[in-house]
Amino acid sequence: MQKRTTLRAIAALLLAGAYLIKPIDSLAAQQTVRVGIMSGEDEDVWRVVAENAAKHGLSVKVTTFNDYTQPNAALSQHDLDANSFQHKPYLDAQVASRGYDIVPVGFTYVQPIGLYSRKFKSVAALPDGAKIGVPNDPSNEGRSLLLLQSLGLIKLKADVGLLPTVADIQQNPKHVQVKELDAGIVGRAITDLDAAIVNTDWAIKAGIKIPQERIAQEPLPGNPYRNFIAVNGRDRNAPWVKALVESYQEPNVAKAILQVYHGATLPAWQQP
Repeated sequence: MQKRTTLRAIAALLLAGAYLIKPIDSLAAQQTVRVGIMSGEDEDVWRVVAENAAKHGLSVKVTTFNDYTQPNAALSQHDLDANSFQHKPYLDAQVASRGYDIVPVGFTYVQPIGLYSRKFKSVAALPDGAKIGVPNDPSNEGRSLLLLQSLGLIKLKADVGLLPTVADIQQNPKHVQVKELDAGIVGRAITDLDAAIVNTDWAIKAGIKIPQERIAQEPLPGNPYRNFIAVNGRDRNAPWVKALVESYQEPNVAKAILQVYHGATLPAWQQP
């Protein structure tokens, strides 16, 4: 009798242990990944990504920012595991100036930067001496000047690469006045300017009508400004990174991007 009771007790302990172990295994499989993004429309896109990620055993915790400089600082300090807001020229400039060990791991979307105006309906209609606002951070200012050059408004020095500045303007036949403003302000200043070059997300935040008020945009083929998910260099081969990228590069996320940004933003992993 005593032996039988002892066996029952052992069996009960083993069963209890099994129930205790199971939740621990489940928690280990459900890894939390902290991702930094810009506030606004992108939050809706990442809700879809998070749903996909849950199927890969990832719990995505999104942190939003209102300043382009903050997500990389937070990532480098390991307050984030990844961020998703930037293109390669911007990251290159940040790495050069701040020494970050941050690497891209998978494309997200591309937002062709546009030239917008509430006073003129075409580039040809811009007057001599037109005041044109551009973002003042190195990568987006360079991007803006390259767009102005492609439109024939200015000519830059040869071999300026992707980061020209106003000092690199070699010819200015229409005497365009380039006004350097914060990326978050240039769109809101459009009524005080003849035209403004504005990133798509900031254009939406500023209430600019896309595409009605867009009089030009940069070309898509070979566009170097595709955004991506970025992580610290030490994490580039971590299993969760591949799962996160796969969770983003899904058809339902591509559909969300097109809907949320009203067709002004395109899935970058599908671009040539």
